[in-house]
Amino acid sequence: MGVVFGDIGTSPLYTVREIFAGHHPVAVTPDNVLGILSLVFWAMTITVSLKYVLFITRADNKGEGGIMALTALALRTANASPRLLWLMSALGIFGAALFYGDAVITPAMSVLSAVEGLKVVTPQLDPYVLPIAVIILFLLFFFQRRGTAAVAALFGPVMLFWFATLGALGLWKVIETPAVLAAVNPWYAVAFIAENQRLSFLALGSVVLAITGGEALYADMGHFGRRAIKWAWFAAVFPLLYLNYLGQGALILSNPQAIDNPFFLMVPSESLLVPLVVLATAATVIASQAVISGAFSLTSQAMQLGYCPRIQVRFTSEREKGQIYVPNINWLLLLAVIVVVLGFRSSSNLASAYGIAVTLTMMIDTILAFVVVRALWKWSWGWAALFLVFFVVVDFAFFSANIIKVFDGGWFPLVLGVSVFVLLSTWKLGRRLLSERQKEQAIPLDAFIAGLAEGGPQRVDGTGVFLTAHPEGVPRALLHNLNHNKVLHQRIVVLNVSTEDVPHVPEDERIAVESLPAGFHRVFVRYGFKDDPDLPQALERCAAHGLCFAMMETSFFLGRETVVGLPLARHSRMAHWRQVLFNWMFRNADTATAFFKIPPNRVVELGAQVEL
Repeated sequence: MGVVFGDIGTSPLYTVREIFAGHHPVAVTPDNVLGILSLVFWAMTITVSLKYVLFITRADNKGEGGIMALTALALRTANASPRLLWLMSALGIFGAALFYGDAVITPAMSVLSAVEGLKVVTPQLDPYVLPIAVIILFLLFFFQRRGTAAVAALFGPVMLFWFATLGALGLWKVIETPAVLAAVNPWYAVAFIAENQRLSFLALGSVVLAITGGEALYADMGHFGRRAIKWAWFAAVFPLLYLNYLGQGALILSNPQAIDNPFFLMVPSESLLVPLVVLATAATVIASQAVISGAFSLTSQAMQLGYCPRIQVRFTSEREKGQIYVPNINWLLLLAVIVVVLGFRSSSNLASAYGIAVTLTMMIDTILAFVVVRALWKWSWGWAALFLVFFVVVDFAFFSANIIKVFDGGWFPLVLGVSVFVLLSTWKLGRRLLSERQKEQAIPLDAFIAGLAEGGPQRVDGTGVFLTAHPEGVPRALLHNLNHNKVLHQRIVVLNVSTEDVPHVPEDERIAVESLPAGFHRVFVRYGFKDDPDLPQALERCAAHGLCFAMMETSFFLGRETVVGLPLARHSRMAHWRQVLFNWMFRNADTATAFFKIPPNRVVELGAQVEL
């Protein structure tokens, strides 16, 4: 309830208010209210129920969902041109980058809208809304380092009570004004659009707030499975959510002044206002926790797939390896969230920034899903085109309605998303060029071993493990060790670590060992993009292949490259500004020692300069 539906479950706090009292308010008339409620119903039905719950959740990567998994599936397209593969990869990474904008705006928007309920209790509390929201957000991020395991047991019951409260409040008002039930008829949505063409277009930019968080149903599929998410959505979340929207519509019809904050004004007794504010705040904190944890998980996956430099990742649970904490991302998110709260100052202002990143991500999901159904599921062009046109038209309608918000604050998630995309793509490009340069300069390993048979350096006891991205060549660190120390270990292991485009690699498929002459061995270690790399643990599995390691007699040799730009007279394949950015990221990346959990006292680092 908290992880999957937390974001979309807190949308009733601000959606109806923003539609009827936001920057482009819709007049409160019976036809308009029924039209808006109909638009909300069909937006949730088409985008969340049909597109995500019933369709896109079928496009899983060995049980895992999310835009990274969908991108991995799309990139398996057979006979695709390199340009098309690059385009799909760029789309997927841009969609992932936009998630960071969502991870900043969701906590700010949700917590602010909940705390603003204090103004309904008494207007005298208005000056305290902003400080209280900032304090709650600071505490939320501050306690991330302790992990969610300690409080996760409360998430389900609190959110279940929250959804029950949403339904109860809505039912109370619907019983008073049952006429709002007619809003499920799509004719009211069509009539509203036909009669208010310009206004209905602007209203779509606020209606989309009702489906923000819908993509989380797909992203979190790996944690709970498609079946559980589908039944929870249709049996509980969807009907309770929409019942609350109907209740707010009924309240506005009977009392148009309630548009100031229809959610909190639905409460039947003023004595229940403060408990409702507390419950709403707890629900928004849980919803925020879900996006923050998602940002941590996305960063970890990006590191594994080579789009992000190595940064420190801490595991906060001994049982659940998915519960991680990334300090750098946590504090950057906190800084951005505080800046957003203090800059926009109200959830109504923040609503202008909300929606653009989400709708753009949804449109990217649709395009990538089209590639999957056509190339992997072998749908005919007709059915695939029908799928694409139907969902893209809906997605584009929401996205274009949000484009007008760009100058009112919508620029923020776009700028943040583009900035993250530039970082991710620069790192990927730089690592690829660096790998190609090293491969060009590498000496074939087979020829090197053959040369040792004619007489070589002195061999010393122990095992030397040399990490390399190119197992067919001699690792650069091995050549430097030989050049400076004039010796080789009795047993040399050329170790290659690769990350597959699947979430997890089974333990029995993790290791492959190849024995070579002269005491050399080639070891291949494979991880999925959601696996936790642990090289000492992986090397223990080599015993089953006849290669045993005594860690106190094993030395790990790592290359520590320094990237230098090419002279101006020579052409570089990377723009100068990107070289500067890549060098900065390269210098500040975490060491391979910490990332692969290698004992620091068994590591030798050997430096070299590499030109890009």
